[in-house]
Amino acid sequence: MKLSHLYSQVVKFGIKNDPRRHESIKGFEDSAILFGDPQTEVKKVLVGIDIEVGELLLADRIRSKEGLDLVISHHPEGHAYASLYKVMRVQIDLLEQAGISRKVATELLEERQREVERRILPNNHSRAVDAARLLKMPFMCMHTPADNHVYAYLKNLFAKEKPKTVKDILDILMTIPEYKLAAEAKVGPRSILGSPKREVGKILIEMTGGTEGSKDVYDKIYKTGVRTLVSMHLSEDHFKKVKEANLNVIIAGHISSDTLGLNLLLDNIESEEKLHVFDCSGFRRVKRN
Repeated sequence: MKLSHLYSQVVKFGIKNDPRRHESIKGFEDSAILFGDPQTEVKKVLVGIDIEVGELLLADRIRSKEGLDLVISHHPEGHAYASLYKVMRVQIDLLEQAGISRKVATELLEERQREVERRILPNNHSRAVDAARLLKMPFMCMHTPADNHVYAYLKNLFAKEKPKTVKDILDILMTIPEYKLAAEAKVGPRSILGSPKREVGKILIEMTGGTEGSKDVYDKIYKTGVRTLVSMHLSEDHFKKVKEANLNVIIAGHISSDTLGLNLLLDNIESEEKLHVFDCSGFRRVKRN
């Protein structure tokens, strides 16, 4: 398929799995064709969680030996990374769905957005994109569209399985191949707050929305009935606030959750046309029927 069509498919399936009302979504600022002719024919792709200069040099080596048409990063690079804070607004809808007023959710999120923008602004965004340009290697990233797939998948799975305890959630996660592989590498899902027998109550799934939201939200979501967070990762500052709010916390895993999202998204893309996928940088291709 053409690179432009592949990217349009990424956006389409990202919107389909987005927790917001679909008619309000135009695209994803943290996902983009970073370098390359949109008319490039794509058959062989290298996919990784993080694609930096080293991975692009690896891609060039693979291209010379086996052929390669495109490199895909999950985490954003270039202008997509500089715009990461903009996609965080999806978290307003997630908090509203959890029971927090939209006004409060917006105030908390906008403060956190400004913090993330300030943190990202000084970084050297163009290193990997410059390497792709010098190597003449088509390069794209697909971040929130993949993360949306993880969110939708786990939300539907928990709704179906109806876990009652913290252990139930861990058992459910361990039925998923990507989390099994992570467990074999000693980085599998784990509970960092809450005993295995503790009831989960209402679950808040933190899998999409760019990066971690406000650390001042946890006492507020407790009051709405949320008792358990299922997250990719949690900073120490956020951990302290969650602990104070007396919530259960299950860390599904960062790279494994990103891998799950990429696999689900690639399955959708490949339902139209098969691709030859080389996996690297923490990503492992797992196909589903």
